[in-house]
Amino acid sequence: MELVFVGADHEVTGSCHYLRVGDKNILVDYGMEQGKNVFENVPLPVKPENIDFVFLTHAHIDHTGMLPKLYADGFRGRILCTAATKELSDVMLRDSAHIQSQEAEYRNRKAGKKGSSDRVEPVYTMQDTMNVLRLFEAYAYNERISLCDEVAFRFTDVGHLLGSASIELWLTERGEKRKIVFSEIGISRFFGTRFRQRRRTMS
Repeated sequence: MELVFVGADHEVTGSCHYLRVGDKNILVDYGMEQGKNVFENVPLPVKPENIDFVFLTHAHIDHTGMLPKLYADGFRGRILCTAATKELSDVMLRDSAHIQSQEAEYRNRKAGKKGSSDRVEPVYTMQDTMNVLRLFEAYAYNERISLCDEVAFRFTDVGHLLGSASIELWLTERGEKRKIVFSEIGISRFFGTRFRQRRRTMS
């Protein structure tokens, strides 16, 4: 088993954690970094097309905002969340795509006035957003769900906002069983794990 702190390790935005269990690749959140970007997220350890599951703690853009880009880069797996998170993400991600488009248009117009031919492309498009929203699956609180031999999960209500959840993951690899819990603001605790942890190094 492997755990990689991709984002929100040293700051609160850009939340993303990667888990490998057997041959399954999992993300918990895939958020956009917002505000002053002091710490860069590390690259994903695997290609987006190889990611099987994305679990969402809640719908805030710093936890979901890069999902359309993940789709644009090849992701076609399953996105698992609560019903309210699915509904809120529909609104918030479409709004984010609109902002990306407006921002790119503004920068290109400004550059054009200065005689520059360089163009800025939006981080993702509305079509990317509509496509990734089709991958969302809603699940109720307090129901333990088995996805495959390696992974089972349960969402529990934590009251951060509508639909927010802590995520309990039961993981099995080569006969060993481990449990890990993520809160709505990131990883909260391990239970007897033997995960190999990688953290980005700061220069």
